[in-house]
Amino acid sequence: MQIKNIDFNIDLAQSFGFYKNNSEFDLLDYASSVNISCGFHAGDPLTIRNALLRAKEKNVVVGAHIGFDDIQGFGYREMDLSEDEIEALVVYQVGALMSFAKTFNMEIEHVRPHGAMYKKCAEDFSFACSVARAVQKCSKWLVYYGATGEITEKTGELLNIPVAQEVCLEKMYNVDGTVNTVARDNENTEMEIQRLKQLLSSSQVSNIEGGKTVVKADTIHFTNRLSNSLDLIKQAREIITPVPVNYKNACLSGWVE
Repeated sequence: MQIKNIDFNIDLAQSFGFYKNNSEFDLLDYASSVNISCGFHAGDPLTIRNALLRAKEKNVVVGAHIGFDDIQGFGYREMDLSEDEIEALVVYQVGALMSFAKTFNMEIEHVRPHGAMYKKCAEDFSFACSVARAVQKCSKWLVYYGATGEITEKTGELLNIPVAQEVCLEKMYNVDGTVNTVARDNENTEMEIQRLKQLLSSSQVSNIEGGKTVVKADTIHFTNRLSNSLDLIKQAREIITPVPVNYKNACLSGWVE
């Protein structure tokens, strides 16, 4: 099935104290939504404030980028938490960004887990539901961003929470449509653009066995960690103009022609 509307999301406020990451703003002109770190895996108050103001200036949709409380490990170390701890972790971060955003007359529209939390949400249905349930307690209107696949889809169905299934052009995918976490990220822009064209034309991604796998894709995540990140999102923007997830949903519902 052809994809006519899709979101491009990027991460902002990936700094803390003396560690600065200003290169993330290079991608901002080409994105339709941003995920702003909330102070746990990254993001200090001034950095978050600056990211919100830059997002407002560019008129892009803002979401909360939540993670485990692990500044030194940048949120890439998994934590074994109870249901209450997960809820507190999520509500604290989302609530903080929602309140911060309101001071600038902005609204938070989605929540995207980061690092080890994102990976666990993609692999552990119970954990994904715990995170999404906590998101719901912040606002029933928030969209839950998760890796494309059965777990994200079932989380949305069980909890009746709007979800956005995400694809990453640099990742390799298993036959079942899940991300292969062993394979190295691809930094070949030409190859990644071919993946994008394939995704848009047929909702398919290449899998590690050389075949094609059909996936659901509402948004594409563009990381700024790779050497070709800026070139990739620039070329991707030339192929399709991204739109926020809620706008896409409005188009699908018939509210927008």
